Amino acid sequence: MKKIFIDGAAGTTGLRIYERIGERGDLALLTLPEDLRKDPGARRRALNECDIAFLCLPDQAAVEAVAMVENPHVTVIDASTAHRTHPGFAYGFPELSAGQRERIQQSNRISVPGCHAAGFIALVAPLVQKGVLSPDAGLFCHSLTGYSGGGKSMIAQYEAGREDPLLQAPRQYGLTQQHKHLKEMRYMTGLSHEPIFCPIVSDFYSGMEVTVPLFARDIRGTIEDIRAIYRDLYHTPVVHYTEAADEQGFLSAAGYSGKDSMQITVAGNAERILLIARYDNLGKGASGAALQCMNLKLNMDETKGLQL
Repeated sequence: MKKIFIDGAAGTTGLRIYERIGERGDLALLTLPEDLRKDPGARRRALNECDIAFLCLPDQAAVEAVAMVENPHVTVIDASTAHRTHPGFAYGFPELSAGQRERIQQSNRISVPGCHAAGFIALVAPLVQKGVLSPDAGLFCHSLTGYSGGGKSMIAQYEAGREDPLLQAPRQYGLTQQHKHLKEMRYMTGLSHEPIFCPIVSDFYSGMEVTVPLFARDIRGTIEDIRAIYRDLYHTPVVHYTEAADEQGFLSAAGYSGKDSMQITVAGNAERILLIARYDNLGKGASGAALQCMNLKLNMDETKGLQL
């Protein structure tokens, strides 16, 4: 039975991974007593005794944890931002290509995509690869997320502040255009420039809707060409293309809350196009993606244990 250790199991992503692995009878969880959870020696031993080490840590702590791993048979799956553009880490979004899935399966170092970045990359990378979008394209990305994406502190803020009028309306952030997901959004799409990125958090627990608008005059091809690319690429239980995904003219950002799958769709018209990805910021945007990568690495059905 494969042994799993979660370094940082007290955080939002770590807790969800812990709970879901605990429900499986084919994996063994290595755990540390509470008083040793942050002890370097105990962590080092656990990181080298397991088969899969999930890192659910702040960036610097994740870098330090990777340096502790001396056992060449340990696979590290890092949910932090630290290694998402590191050439020694496979980017954990297997649906991008057959080569991406193979790289994840063969690598002992895997980075879990950022929640906002996952949708943007799923929408943009195939279009750059197919020549529909120029690498020099100047893009805009709008992303609406549930408050659980902010971790324990933001969850506590929203759940304790129901009467605060500022929390009852959507709040835009990342106003300086320095959001930590921007580097991977450029790196994994092949774009020459980072997009203008407008993330917005709102008063619902989980779910995410990422939108990239395009003028047809700025692409090589048509809206139907884009639909065809997505239709051919995204047809798995985890990531799938859907025609006319709206709910009577609306698209709820909570539509995929609780799921580990991602829906890709295209709206708009022949002149103005909307590329849209819907998923759960805690699912395909975090713990679900991490578990999918683990399944691939262990040569299991990649959907095992996922909520689809």
